[in-house]
Amino acid sequence: MKFVLASHNQGKLKEMQTILSQLGVEVVMESDVGLALEVEETGTTFAENAELKARAVMEASGLPAIADDSGLCVDWLQGGPGIYSARYGGDLDSDEARCRLLLQNMRGATDRAAHFHCAICCLFPNGDKLTAEGDCFGTIAFAPIGEGGFGYDPLFFRPELRRTLAQLTAEEKNKISHRGAALRAFAAELKEYLEKH
Repeated sequence: MKFVLASHNQGKLKEMQTILSQLGVEVVMESDVGLALEVEETGTTFAENAELKARAVMEASGLPAIADDSGLCVDWLQGGPGIYSARYGGDLDSDEARCRLLLQNMRGATDRAAHFHCAICCLFPNGDKLTAEGDCFGTIAFAPIGEGGFGYDPLFFRPELRRTLAQLTAEEKNKISHRGAALRAFAAELKEYLEKH
């Protein structure tokens, strides 16, 4: 069975393929089926935004579509930047600039607890829907550390590992990341779904 990933991110595609290929599922990019959609994320939750993206791609392609939405939720910022993680600061055009803004907004913070959250939605042309969510808990570092990962990874510190996500290998990160957790939960749901259909 072929699924279309509602994303232009090759890294996400690789993660999906790694986990879902074990179920005999083929995951392709939007561009592989001739699509280049830019879906407006008007939802108020990660789950709503994931469903908006999956629905647009499923309707345009006629194939099952998978989408995810994720972001960083910082306790000191009342859960922000949250669903606006990728658009934090409005016109800031780089991960580094968004990390700098986050650190500025954390000045004087007495609570540095944070978590990444990921919601996955898969919609089928017959109307069926599968969803899964995952979290990764940690704290916000006082400065960026590490060269790996992307986004806020250099600031997201795991106390028990004494490292940020940007200091982990891709394999290490997948084992503890929010997207890895959501993907494993989604794979279990999809396996059950495919066995029934």
